[in-house]
Amino acid sequence: QVQLVESGGGLVQPGGSLRLSCVTSGFTFSDRWMYWVRQAPGKEIEWVSTIYNYRGYTYYADSVKGRFTVSSDNGKSTLYLQMDNLKSEDTAVYYCARDRLGNSRGQGTQVTVSS
Repeated sequence: QVQLVESGGGLVQPGGSLRLSCVTSGFTFSDRWMYWVRQAPGKEIEWVSTIYNYRGYTYYADSVKGRFTVSSDNGKSTLYLQMDNLKSEDTAVYYCARDRLGNSRGQGTQVTVSS
């Protein structure tokens, strides 16, 4: 049974940082492409970042490039997203996912950026 469990969200001021984690199980993590996607209130799911665990290739949406860093620990089957210099427009529920559209995703973790 595939499980994706996100954590690490919260309330942070603009310019602050958060680190999200996603613990996975039920599939072979180390050779997969994994994704972070987000959904702001009233908006569709938006792709944020991709990592290819086998090679360590990483990709980012233009809106987060230079501020967010995706990484993974294959031994722990865990995906991470380090988010720095957060902006109000980053406010959303963040999901880790096994596909870019977020069809196979966890329950999400809320990130709120506000002063």
